[in-house]
Amino acid sequence: MQRTSRHKQPAWRRASRVLIFQVMKHLKPKEAQDLLTANPQAVFVDCRSEMEYFFVGHPIGAQHVAWNDGPDWEINPHFVGQVKKVASMNRPIVLICRSGHRSIDAGLALEKAGFSEVYNVLDGFEGPLDDKHHRGNKSGWRKEGLPWEQL
Repeated sequence: MQRTSRHKQPAWRRASRVLIFQVMKHLKPKEAQDLLTANPQAVFVDCRSEMEYFFVGHPIGAQHVAWNDGPDWEINPHFVGQVKKVASMNRPIVLICRSGHRSIDAGLALEKAGFSEVYNVLDGFEGPLDDKHHRGNKSGWRKEGLPWEQL
């Protein structure tokens, strides 16, 4: 039985009347590819830096909107507005970064701004570091053999 203190409803129920919580979904790279294929309305956003996007490579079809970028690696104050330019707020957004961490922060910002369907690609484009501190050997979009290109 949940305790309600002096209120007649549990705290989570009272809060749910005031706030609407979106919950970002986390997908493995292949699951993200399947979602993008099955839902042509979904928009794929690569939120890595411009240098990563062009020189490391990026998923084919991904729109580039940097969450943060060099030289100071400050968060892009225009990120949400730039995503709104490539996708309306009622379309699913699939975010990818290098290893799946920056895209979580970017996704939280989108949810806070009112985007209702946000997905994060687990392990990102290159995946986590291996024992030799190299990326791309354990997991990630590229390791899974999913479509990507390098300019």
